[in-house]
Amino acid sequence: MKPVFKAALASAGVMLAATAVQAEVTIEVEHFSPSHNVFHEAVADAFMKKHPDIKIKFRNALPSYDEQHQSMLRESMTNNLPDVYHSGFHLLPEVVLQLEKKGQVIALDDYMAKEGQAWVDTNYEPSILNLGKVDGKQYGIGFNASTPIVFYNADLVKQAGGDPENFPTNWADLVALGAKIKALGGDVDGFAYDVHAWPDDWLWRALILQQGEKIMNDDNKTVAFGGDSGLQALKLARSFVTDGGMVLRDFDQSRQQFAAGKLGIIFASPNSARGFTDLIGTRFKLMSSTYPVANLEKGVVPTGGNAMMILTQDKARQDAAWEYIKFATSAEGQTVTVLGSGYMPTNKAALAPEYLGKFYEENPNWYTSIKQISRAAPWGGYPGTNGVKIWRAQRDLIGQVMSGDLTPEDGLAKITEETNALLPK
Repeated sequence: MKPVFKAALASAGVMLAATAVQAEVTIEVEHFSPSHNVFHEAVADAFMKKHPDIKIKFRNALPSYDEQHQSMLRESMTNNLPDVYHSGFHLLPEVVLQLEKKGQVIALDDYMAKEGQAWVDTNYEPSILNLGKVDGKQYGIGFNASTPIVFYNADLVKQAGGDPENFPTNWADLVALGAKIKALGGDVDGFAYDVHAWPDDWLWRALILQQGEKIMNDDNKTVAFGGDSGLQALKLARSFVTDGGMVLRDFDQSRQQFAAGKLGIIFASPNSARGFTDLIGTRFKLMSSTYPVANLEKGVVPTGGNAMMILTQDKARQDAAWEYIKFATSAEGQTVTVLGSGYMPTNKAALAPEYLGKFYEENPNWYTSIKQISRAAPWGGYPGTNGVKIWRAQRDLIGQVMSGDLTPEDGLAKITEETNALLPK
């Protein structure tokens, strides 16, 4: 080979290598909860095998949606936002409100239009897409979705005289069963509905929505639960303690009690199916049931979880971020996510037998949340930018009602007053 030709080839090789390096894009992703690292990393690994030119780098995860949201607001002020952001559904409108005016968030409608309506219809139910919309624009696509469900220790239920195969589906019988489990004695507790210690208002909203009632009045300026619906919710929460054998603990402590076989009934996210299954092993038979609703016609449950958003202002990283969102919310990506977490899939094609269909047939505890999907409603936030402050004020007062330090009537008056004071006028 002539030296000049060899030199030309070498030069071309250098140029190709340089082009490859330039074409490689790294996107930073921020999600909540360190316990979710495992399945996020599994999704990213599967994606990077298909897209070797795109690297996924995760930022440190914070323990709750609220803490993550507060951190994001600080990152916005220093222009240090991640490229892809997993926002809790209830806080997503606040994210858009805060970032859109600075050009720090983009709507996904143009990307979806390029994929085509057939692609959209094949993969996403309108109810899932609506969770990521603000003012009619698609700012996020659901990655995790969950509705609150009931997990129970079938062995304790049986010992207490209940039938694990015909678990109660109404509040009165459920609370009564908790009391019977508590009466077994020893260090066994009957019930855990840890709304007083929950990191966000998901379980509180569930107590209102299951009655078929609204959170906000039509004027969107004041809460709608200042009357009977709020009072009934607080009375029910108090009855968990007085009548259901509930001990007020941190929600993580309740999970530990349940996994140890010392708690009969616990309300949790369906993503607990993965953790409980691993923690319990063969210690007792784990079963689950749908969330009770007082109003069988209008009662709904809030859909928890998060949506993936694009915050980067760089076009190359935006395009790479869209490819990652497409994969993470695809049937393949959701199969990896669900098997690693227990969440509901956000892609309807993932229910096919070759993905999750057969698995759900063999693992009914994982399918429970999907059984109540007809009752799944948006987990809406509050107008304005005080969502985190509002829940912290509400949670403290709900805890005082559950402990008996406040009557439900006095607690409701204070919750209504403090919430309305934090809403935009």
